[in-house]
Amino acid sequence: MKRHSFILFLALFGLFYSCTPSDEPNNDATIPLVIFDTDMGSSTDDLFALEMLHYYEQQKMCRLLGVVVDREGENCAACADAIDTYYGSGAKPLALVRKGIENPKVWIDYQQMPYYTLSDGSDMFRRSVSDYASLPDGWKLYRRLLAQQPDHSVAICSTGFVTCLAQLLQSEADEYSEQSGVELVRSKVKCIYMQGGVFGEAEEPDFNLAQGPTFAQTFFSLWPKDVDMVFSPMEVGQAVEYTPEQVVSDISWTDVHPIKQVYLTCDCNTGQRMWDVMTVVHAVEGDESFSLSERGTVTLTPECATIFSAAANGNCRYQLSGSTVWAEQMLQKIRDANISLKAK
Repeated sequence: MKRHSFILFLALFGLFYSCTPSDEPNNDATIPLVIFDTDMGSSTDDLFALEMLHYYEQQKMCRLLGVVVDREGENCAACADAIDTYYGSGAKPLALVRKGIENPKVWIDYQQMPYYTLSDGSDMFRRSVSDYASLPDGWKLYRRLLAQQPDHSVAICSTGFVTCLAQLLQSEADEYSEQSGVELVRSKVKCIYMQGGVFGEAEEPDFNLAQGPTFAQTFFSLWPKDVDMVFSPMEVGQAVEYTPEQVVSDISWTDVHPIKQVYLTCDCNTGQRMWDVMTVVHAVEGDESFSLSERGTVTLTPECATIFSAAANGNCRYQLSGSTVWAEQMLQKIRDANISLKAK
């Protein structure tokens, strides 16, 4: 009986120990919660930005809540699906834009990447979505994801158009929340990190915003003035060049890699820089990785120029260009992810 009692004691102790919270901090309660909003299907920096989010998530530095594709076309959503599935989290919520910007400029057309095949004709990359027409609208996924999160906890990385964001802000109460889109953003979003904005003496239109002026005007007029916005102007990421030769070399450990195959199949020597990645690094690593402007407000002209006005209580800031050393360090972060992040 003593032997049986001792065995029972060990079993109960093991059960108690396995159910006791770990002494390690609960990272899920403290790490950034991120929604990625991308015009994937044109520039390769969107691919690296999503890859970086997966890298950070595997390092337990962030939690990727979902991906909103704001460039029209199911193939663009399929690109995001292929990246998500490659890194083992194809169950990530995914959405696409409907009634967005028609036929925006495409710089590098890699939209067939999800359908690349091996020499035997089989699919090169797995995907998790069987019917992209069944995906929700981007604004609807925003409502679902935001409603599920704690107040003032979500970071949005916006690296493309603001179509879905404008539609979100115009939305009304639904099955996910009794709040309007504006109220939902005000209560749930901590900060939006936007690739874009042109700041300086000359008034120049921002490319992404000018692709859809009506959406841009709606977005800027409705975005709550008490929710932070951080812009990443083009010149910041312009200093971070990841050459096609470096990309292919860094993924020498395999040929079955979605980004490597894009670089092997398409002409990516078009002056690409790591513009979009700057929003992701900022959202996850914080202000310490960047030099920033003072606080202020940003207004949008009818031509989609972004006008910054300093104000101590303003909700807007923008990244400042870094030094050569800073650019080298930033590039190394991206290369480290590309070298070490393996398929699951």
